[in-house]
Amino acid sequence: MPLTDRFTEALLLACRWHGEQRRKISRTPYVAHLLRVTGIVLESGGTEDEAIAALLHDAIEDQGGAAARQTIEEQFGPAVARIVDECSDTDQSPKPPWRARKEAFLARLADVSPSARLVIAADKLDNVRGLVDAYHEQGDDIWRHFGGGRDGTLWYHRAVTDALRAVSPGPLVERLHRAMVQLESLA
Repeated sequence: MPLTDRFTEALLLACRWHGEQRRKISRTPYVAHLLRVTGIVLESGGTEDEAIAALLHDAIEDQGGAAARQTIEEQFGPAVARIVDECSDTDQSPKPPWRARKEAFLARLADVSPSARLVIAADKLDNVRGLVDAYHEQGDDIWRHFGGGRDGTLWYHRAVTDALRAVSPGPLVERLHRAMVQLESLA
């Protein structure tokens, strides 16, 4: 499936929105995470809409809430906006408390579209792989970067993994499960 100018426009928008952001632990440009998630989506057979949503999956919760959602819908259509919205745990600023936000996300995970589950699985796979790499380099010090600390972060990623395995089993989700087992064995 060839990618069109829509994808290029989404990449430019992602760079504009997230260009100044850094990852919590590695301090690498945040756009690298967006590109890895998008690569995983495309390697898993994702459509152009799903790839665009992967590029923009954090925009609603991190780059302006409802205004970001509106921009996405205007530029890339309602299907992409819906996927990004389903991937978001909040559109509020400031964000609600961490645990309540994550519990609410988990409660609706079974009801999101297959497209959103694809992007969510790719996102969590990249996040868990990043945690494994960071743990090898920094050990338990990594947990200080997360609102849920060690126990909350492990709980949340395990809960998402289990929920995806229940509603959307397949090779990508199994890769996520294997990465999660590796992280749990380290931590």
